[in-house]
Amino acid sequence: MPTYEFRCRECGATYDVNRPMIAANDPAPCPDGHADTVKLLTMAGLSGRSGAGAPPAGGGCCGGGCCS
Repeated sequence: MPTYEFRCRECGATYDVNRPMIAANDPAPCPDGHADTVKLLTMAGLSGRSGAGAPPAGGGCCGGGCCS
């Protein structure tokens, strides 16, 4: 189940909510009960492969000397 990050505009708390994607935009009151909250844009899963090291040397444009 996806995790969505929210921030309370009243107290500034940031918290996570686990819910199905169909409910991603539903309101999520903060743990202190405030209703003025906003869902934050998160970039989870967009950073590339886990454990990927530096690109291999040589070959490929801009990675191995084909560009001058």
